[in-house]
Amino acid sequence: MKTVTLGVADRKEVSRRAVEALKGRPQGAFISFATPELLFSLLTAKRWEILRAMTSAGALSIRETARRVSRDVKAVHGDVTALLNAGLLQKTESGQVEFPFDAIKVDVMLRGE
Repeated sequence: MKTVTLGVADRKEVSRRAVEALKGRPQGAFISFATPELLFSLLTAKRWEILRAMTSAGALSIRETARRVSRDVKAVHGDVTALLNAGLLQKTESGQVEFPFDAIKVDVMLRGE
């Protein structure tokens, strides 16, 4: 199963993973955010719904995605663009979009300072 992990990481942690990957050590798929607020501003409830509808669905048009989530095409287009920019969705050669993973893991920890 191909899982992408979304999490909060500082530059030091991102650099450590990059160095390990360059040494040939598999790191898995990670998308890192500087703060929890940035992560959660991307993962709105509506965008999570889009990701859920696209999981295991293959490539879809934005119109079909909007139909599956019962939303306006223009609004879904904006959300899909944000998810594309974050690396959670990919555009196919035919112009459709797809969720290239089987699962998402969100890794966020809240602790006192």
